[in-house]
Amino acid sequence: MKTIVVSLLLSLLTATSADVTGPTGSGKTKAGKTVETYTLTNGKGMSAKISTLGATLVELHVPDKDGRTADVVLGFDDAAGYQGDGNQYFGCTTGRVCNRIAKGRFTLDGKNYQLAVNNGPNHLHGGTERSLDKVIWKAAPVKPKSGGSGLRLSYTSKDGEEGYPGTLKVSVVYLLLDNNTLRVTYTATSDKNTPVNLTNHSYFNLGGAGSETVLDHQLKINASNYTPTDDTLIPTGKIAPVKGLPIDFTKMTKVGARIARLDEAPETGYDHNFVIDRKQDQKMSLAAILRDPKSGRTLTISTTEPGIQLYTGNFLNGQTGKGGKTYPRRSALCLETQHHPDSINRPEFPSVVLKAGEKFQSMTAYTFGAK
Repeated sequence: MKTIVVSLLLSLLTATSADVTGPTGSGKTKAGKTVETYTLTNGKGMSAKISTLGATLVELHVPDKDGRTADVVLGFDDAAGYQGDGNQYFGCTTGRVCNRIAKGRFTLDGKNYQLAVNNGPNHLHGGTERSLDKVIWKAAPVKPKSGGSGLRLSYTSKDGEEGYPGTLKVSVVYLLLDNNTLRVTYTATSDKNTPVNLTNHSYFNLGGAGSETVLDHQLKINASNYTPTDDTLIPTGKIAPVKGLPIDFTKMTKVGARIARLDEAPETGYDHNFVIDRKQDQKMSLAAILRDPKSGRTLTISTTEPGIQLYTGNFLNGQTGKGGKTYPRRSALCLETQHHPDSINRPEFPSVVLKAGEKFQSMTAYTFGAK
């Protein structure tokens, strides 16, 4: 994979400890390992809770236009919830390779690899037992120079774990900055060539987690094109325009305005990867803007990644989450910055191969406002 140089990262971090609350216990894994949670604050009305299980964003409290805060991401109160059947990758760090790999197969350096098949005929989100969302990460506070607080989580995925080649050393840094931005930076190295594609899988409802619907939100995606898929949601390899399709969000559009046209599609709603419009050599590009008209909250996403997946919670099923709130179908949506799905099998897409001894870095910024 071509290294994405994020020189800004060095200016954002120092090695000193940060004003981070925790850790506090939030249960144990099924294997008996303790799960810890840390709280980040920025002094500007925002706070975030991060779990060492899956390097997961558990809570994200954001003020509305009247200064009232609400938790805008779905999740559970303890580790048991995240290990239960109701968890649909809520808030986790997803990988080694997020999204889908066709039939769980790829060939690298002349060797064939077979991964777990856990989504119809395909591999999804890194596997079943030791994918990055299911393991315990080591956590340490970091201090952003620009104000706020931060947490670095690290994990070493051994050679062969979930079928992937190479020992992968990966870290995720969450920075909650004073401009009400949650900045997430991923870094990884490997001793063998290996595919890497990392994202955060938070489900957002800017009206507050547990709100009845997200279809009343307004969305703009900075993408003139998308990656069409087959019936199993594997890209065909083509890049096609969104113009004239119900997936055209190049202008601010109500999320639910056209979703019924996709109810009989394989995606059963929105579950599409968009190709972000970006200028050549631009490090951070605008990916999407989400707005809740009722609360006035806005979310602006910028990223170094080439794609962003819109998923409208089509398979949420009323499971009980934090504070006893339920999460009905389409009550939240995901905006997952990423390389395109099945890129390891699509040489026409930007490469996801991290070469041995090289460094992978990517960054996504979630900036919140209210008006």
